[in-house]
Amino acid sequence: MFPSTSPDAGRETWPDGSRPGPAAPTRGQPPAPRTGPAVADGDRRERGGPRRARRAGEPARRSEDDVDEPEEEVVPPVEVHRPLALTIAGFAALLGVGLVLGAQTSGPGHRLPFAFIVFGVQLLFVLAWAMAMRPPALLLVAGVSAVVAALADIAAVQTDVAGLAPLGYLAAGGFLAAVLGQLVRRVDRVRVTDSLGATLLIVVGVVAFGTLIVLSRIPAGTQAITVCLTASGVALTVARLTDAVLPWPRLAPQVPRGAAGVVAGAMVGTLISALLGGYLVAPFTPTRAAVIGLVAAVTAVLTDLAVGYAEAGRLMAGEPPTMWVARHMQGPLGGFALAAPTAYAMCMLFL
Repeated sequence: MFPSTSPDAGRETWPDGSRPGPAAPTRGQPPAPRTGPAVADGDRRERGGPRRARRAGEPARRSEDDVDEPEEEVVPPVEVHRPLALTIAGFAALLGVGLVLGAQTSGPGHRLPFAFIVFGVQLLFVLAWAMAMRPPALLLVAGVSAVVAALADIAAVQTDVAGLAPLGYLAAGGFLAAVLGQLVRRVDRVRVTDSLGATLLIVVGVVAFGTLIVLSRIPAGTQAITVCLTASGVALTVARLTDAVLPWPRLAPQVPRGAAGVVAGAMVGTLISALLGGYLVAPFTPTRAAVIGLVAAVTAVLTDLAVGYAEAGRLMAGEPPTMWVARHMQGPLGGFALAAPTAYAMCMLFL
């Protein structure tokens, strides 16, 4: 049996019937390279010869120099504990109510009750922030901060002219005393550079609460305290309550907070301050009270959020977790500490 078609069918034929061979070398030109036996694939790659064309559907070859890139590690989001968020919301509400009612008891020649209330909040601030940030010579920094808090309250009550200059001097002196105390011990001297920020925050935070006493001695200052601290307390409480119900969208996987709570807290705090402005006497108006309350509320909720980011950063860095109560009191206390000088500044600028 013969095949129906020739094996050479479909191939291009040469007109003269012969296959072309290597051309003869011409004079003045080097001869063409001779063809030798088949070369192995390994030798062909080493000599840089032509590469085989990849067929359709065949996966591309990966060179030996390619290194497998590590896949990005997916960090699971931190679980939001609803009972904890509700507890923090309640603490923020109680703290705001205590400061606002204490400001109402303040009057000419009768400012010691409000000073005692502020000093109690300052001690809570020192306890929470010192235990959370753990600077070197912890007891020394906490003791210096408590002494500075007492001196700041006395200066705010006893000075003839209500101003922030004595508080500024006390903050600078307390910071220098805390840093020098850390430099005395050789063990703490190594970490003192890294702890400058923590020491400064603790000392300045306790002095910031003293601005409330100074503000209560200024005309319309007590009303400004009422508007700003009410807005701050409502903003912190609503933000934490929203996190307990709807912590969405998550701002960071490691931080159990949601953007909805931050925005809702600032908006509700501004609304409450505008309503208060309609019941207060001149120079307060709903518009002025809304502006002052907006600044105070945004300051408080952003400070509380920043504390959450700082705590997440410490945990990711491998530092051991701090005392449970102090860690969760840190945010609301920091929000009110920054809202106090904000209230003073807004009172001076808008009233």
